[in-house]
Amino acid sequence: MGSGQTVTVFGASGHTGRFVVAELRKRGFVPVLSGRDADKLKELAVSQPGLDVRPASVDDPASLDHALSGAAAVINCAGPFATTAAPVIEAALRAGIPYVDVAAEIEANIDTLTHFAERARAAGTVIVPAMAFYGGLGDLLATAAMGDWTAADEAHIAYGLSGWHPTAGTRAAGAVSRERRGDRRIRFTKGRLEYSQEALPSLEWPFPEPMGPRAVLGEFSMADVVTVPSHLAVPEVSTYMTVEAAKDLSAPDTPAPSAVDEDGRSAQTFLVDVVVRSQGTERRAVARGRDIYAITAPLVVEAVDRILTGRTRTVGVASAGEIFDAPDFLRALSAHLSLELR
Repeated sequence: MGSGQTVTVFGASGHTGRFVVAELRKRGFVPVLSGRDADKLKELAVSQPGLDVRPASVDDPASLDHALSGAAAVINCAGPFATTAAPVIEAALRAGIPYVDVAAEIEANIDTLTHFAERARAAGTVIVPAMAFYGGLGDLLATAAMGDWTAADEAHIAYGLSGWHPTAGTRAAGAVSRERRGDRRIRFTKGRLEYSQEALPSLEWPFPEPMGPRAVLGEFSMADVVTVPSHLAVPEVSTYMTVEAAKDLSAPDTPAPSAVDEDGRSAQTFLVDVVVRSQGTERRAVARGRDIYAITAPLVVEAVDRILTGRTRTVGVASAGEIFDAPDFLRALSAHLSLELR
């Protein structure tokens, strides 16, 4: 448990940030509310009495230093991460504390893995990008499915979502990513990232029951094509998204998620089906749960707890599957998702 340790949440007043603040408090941490909108932070503080509010801007290093002062770690929930990740990481390095973010932006995650690896390793600190539903969960599942394999021929990560009501932050981050790659999609094949302007392939994915076979879009650009091959010897990493969820995301009039319970979760459900294959043998990991934004909170808070208690496998910049014991990590989330390893 957090034992009263202070953790700064940058982007605390956003949709995901609010879930993270609540989860930190539940786990015994003391969140510091930070971000770019002082008014929204003050509004959040009314519902979270007793918490310190420290507005900060990514173009004002002094304000970021103040936001991280005295904190044991920082969680960045503020997208687009192409704008926020580097400045907040720099502040974390100055403060000498771990940095964890929930970035689903492929390009931002590549930047973090590329630009900060040596400095973080030299400082003996930890930086974990994409510690969220997209990027982190798929990486943990793929790593758990691998088991004792040191390499595999291919990994497939299929997302079975009942629907996808994107937040304003998701839309903004997606727009930045598309602009950075010139509206091309990105895939990991033949051991490297590759850009393509071809149409997404349509196929059927055999999700486990009760969902069953569903129409999906293949090569749907997801953060898993960065996190999984960053540490696993798999030359082919393919990602898939159910057609209904992809349509929701692309439609401009799809509403933001709405709460249906006292914890603020939506009614949306998910099933993440991961298959790894090696020389004709197949292994599988399946996770089921509810609300892709809400599940990010226990993922990222569990990560921070493990970092601060020394339950990590490396230092520097590392994805979830590399730095944590993946099966043990996933089992620790049993209150939030169900897990099957086959």
